[in-house]
Amino acid sequence: MKKVVIKRAGSDIKSSVAELVLGLGGFGKFVKAGETVLIKPNYNTADESPASTALDFLQSIVELCFEAGADRVIVGESSTISTYNHSVFTRKTLCEACVYDLEKTPKPPEILIFDDNEWVTKSIPGAKHIKKVSVPRIMDEVDKIILLPCCKTHHIAQYTGALKLIVGFMRPKERIKLHIGNKVPEKVAEMNTIYKPDLVIMDARKCFISGGPAKGETREPRLILASEGRVAIDIEEVKIIQSFEGNSLAGHKAEEMRQIKYAKELGIE
Repeated sequence: MKKVVIKRAGSDIKSSVAELVLGLGGFGKFVKAGETVLIKPNYNTADESPASTALDFLQSIVELCFEAGADRVIVGESSTISTYNHSVFTRKTLCEACVYDLEKTPKPPEILIFDDNEWVTKSIPGAKHIKKVSVPRIMDEVDKIILLPCCKTHHIAQYTGALKLIVGFMRPKERIKLHIGNKVPEKVAEMNTIYKPDLVIMDARKCFISGGPAKGETREPRLILASEGRVAIDIEEVKIIQSFEGNSLAGHKAEEMRQIKYAKELGIE
């Protein structure tokens, strides 16, 4: 199991994140000079944290990547299914979440709408539930991928964290099929076999203990987490949610949650 570092967030979130990642070797271990880094936040909707990535959290990690020597930092996203042009909807979501404000910073990231990018089809050998999936070509073109999951429950998948963030890489029209039936956690786990992110940093300053992903009952653990492992950090996320009375994950052992259990069977850390 990959190491997970957990820290109480201070008032300066950038300093807190930098100190957190030092527990894994520091940003210089993950981002090298001249590299292109793709950051995948969680903007399924523009609802405030923990439904979506907090802007100060995202900005801090963009800045830390540049300070580690990155040549390009790309913030890539594809928001929830909409009834009209999906590219337009994602852009609207990011506008409402003020993500485009980052373009006004001294070293701005590139904001990429996945729907405006070329899609490639990936086969999932041995999969029982989802044989192939379309993802943005940019995933194969960058040097590093950093995930920024939120800490929250999910009314369909029980919880959503680092593993389920892969759904935001999925071509929108395919997401409808993913959510049909009762095998959503297993499909999510299978999709995670197609790539390996380099670093996961989770904002658990706030969390949903029930409901989700867009609206839920909120608590404030005031924690941040980092790991090289999706399964490892999701296990800790579940435990954080379960530490609050009235949570919807009560009675479940974290390691036995369906996403986590099947991901472990597939060899995902």
